[in-house]
Amino acid sequence: MSIFKKITQMFSASKNQQEQAPQGTPQTSGPLTLDSILQEFKDCSDLTRYSIPQLEAELLYFEHQVNLQIYERDVLRPLLNIRKEELDDLLRQSQFVAASNPAGTVNGILKGEIALFIPQGVYLIDAYGPEKRTIEQSQSESAINGPHDAFNETLDTNLSLIRQKFKSNRLKVRQFQVGELTKTKVCLLYIDGVASMEYVDEMARRIEAIEFNSLYDATMLTQMIEDFPNSLFPLFQTSERPDITISKLSEGKIIVIADQSPSAIIAPSSFFEFFTTPDDYYNRWAVGTALRLLRYLAFLITISMTSLYVAITTYHYEMIPENLLVSLTESRSRVPFPPIIEALLMETTIEMLREAGARLPTKIGQTIGIVGGIVIGTAAVEAGFTSNILIISVAMSAIASFVVPSYIMSGSIRLIRFGLIILSGMLGNFGFVTGIALMIIHLSKLTSLGAPYTIPAAPIRPVDWKDIFIRGPFWSFSQRPSQSASPNKNINKMKK
Repeated sequence: MSIFKKITQMFSASKNQQEQAPQGTPQTSGPLTLDSILQEFKDCSDLTRYSIPQLEAELLYFEHQVNLQIYERDVLRPLLNIRKEELDDLLRQSQFVAASNPAGTVNGILKGEIALFIPQGVYLIDAYGPEKRTIEQSQSESAINGPHDAFNETLDTNLSLIRQKFKSNRLKVRQFQVGELTKTKVCLLYIDGVASMEYVDEMARRIEAIEFNSLYDATMLTQMIEDFPNSLFPLFQTSERPDITISKLSEGKIIVIADQSPSAIIAPSSFFEFFTTPDDYYNRWAVGTALRLLRYLAFLITISMTSLYVAITTYHYEMIPENLLVSLTESRSRVPFPPIIEALLMETTIEMLREAGARLPTKIGQTIGIVGGIVIGTAAVEAGFTSNILIISVAMSAIASFVVPSYIMSGSIRLIRFGLIILSGMLGNFGFVTGIALMIIHLSKLTSLGAPYTIPAAPIRPVDWKDIFIRGPFWSFSQRPSQSASPNKNINKMKK
């Protein structure tokens, strides 16, 4: 009976191993031959096969993955200009690496290497060099002052941009591979002696634990490693600007960049960091402080303006000044809907205009946004579909949402606004206050890579307020942020 159980267990384990085998891993287990590799790439019409009869050689590669100049100079031209007897001398050069198994050969071809099949064996030549986008300005994080370069979709280029600005051997890079099919390279960057190794090891553990077929962008990665994946708020800040990345590294934060993605992940992140921009530091500190306070004001306006309109016009007319009450009553006298329905319809219309403007070509999108907003707003008021005061309220909320510099945070705020409108329409001011309280409670329990999300407000760290609620002068930045938990607290030796 025990022998039968052992055989059953062995069979089950073998079956599980087969089922758990990565889908993107080549299954070839036979000899390494040209036919076996061609079988692996069956129906891949973009695979190029080039024969050199005098050497009995075959080349296999993907032309769109290969730098054609390197291919012609280091591979094709030497092979065409030698005799068969001289081939052994050529293979001693460093660019020719012997392949030992079919799986390694297939992966090499997929990574942009050229496979050389000759009677002596199989060799791989690294000639990777696909077309890539040049370094341009960031479209989502524009800045008036300071550097204007931005990351692109090439991992090596992004690492180069960071190394150019941070010339220190203390900048460490760990490399991972995510995605069974895409095999996307992911790099974890930190400064040795400045970043908390607890955070570094935790981030590395989370990346290694990812089991997913495909990874196309760093923003997908954030959703796989967040502490609270169901929260509306983004728990990791992303940026396309190398200067922001460098500043966060200097503060003791961790940076994660992925191949084929122009965004860098910053961890741990605070809720208040989503309201900062590079211009805060490139302007004088008084101007930077004023702009930052304006963004916080815009945040309050965008979540509360329409909600308060609904609450007051539904339950609390006594809060409206007498002169304004007359105008509001006249404006709402022709509206057939209750304030909550009226507000939700207009907010939904604004969101549709915003989405249409973002998806259409640039010139058409701008026209749709401006003309559509004016025409629809004017026609809605004249037709008695909505009140003119609500149009002003919705417009101010929409404009204020654009002041928030982070697009992902702006999207979260817009969803919260709809929830507050519904609560205000059902319970009045009590519903509005309840919604705000629930949002604050939710924010207070969030963490980013294990660090408090609302620091330095909760827990209170007054020493960090000079670079969160205001932008203090540079001489006042003496310590790194508390959230970084850096073993080296001192960041600045500059005196006033």
